[in-house]
Amino acid sequence: MRVVIADHPLITHKLTVLRDKRTPPPIFRQLVEELMTLLAYEATREVRVESVEIETPVTKTTGVRISQPSPLIVPILRAGLGMLEGMVKLVPTAEVGFLGMKRNEETLVPESYAERLPEKLHGRQCFVLDPMLATGGSLAAAIQFLFERGADEVTAICVLGTPEGIAAVREQVGDRNVTLVLGALDDGLNEHAYIVPGLGDAGDRLYGTAD
Repeated sequence: MRVVIADHPLITHKLTVLRDKRTPPPIFRQLVEELMTLLAYEATREVRVESVEIETPVTKTTGVRISQPSPLIVPILRAGLGMLEGMVKLVPTAEVGFLGMKRNEETLVPESYAERLPEKLHGRQCFVLDPMLATGGSLAAAIQFLFERGADEVTAICVLGTPEGIAAVREQVGDRNVTLVLGALDDGLNEHAYIVPGLGDAGDRLYGTAD
């Protein structure tokens, strides 16, 4: 598994405002979208392309276009939805699926409770969107789910991550073709499994349900 931690002053600036508990939901949503677009540039560095011949106003030339099958973007419900618009602005030809993950309270194992994906993902590059990589359980399960459907490459994009989350995903995915792109790597988890310093519950802050 390859881990990329974005290093750009605009990302750090926007993250600082995002972390501030005084930032209201409308600004929070806007910042998440903007951050997603910045992170998407890094995440799509290895997107598959094919050569294409075009004609400019001056002459013929050869360029590239995103190859088929098109990439699949998969936000994890519900907080991942806040990242979706920033990603599709950059890759408007991508297909979009949805995946809901929650922890089984008896087994404590993350499970899928909702999904809207193509039946087969063979040959597809998949981009998973999840703002917070905390314990890593849900993200690892989502990645595993996509590989079981036939995906051969998965890139996960998170606004924040922790060493614990990275370790959990790495253990789960093994030597599969996975890239993890983070806006920042935080210190770790507290006793309640919250990211420190973090930014609180991303879903609550996105949709105005935080206390």
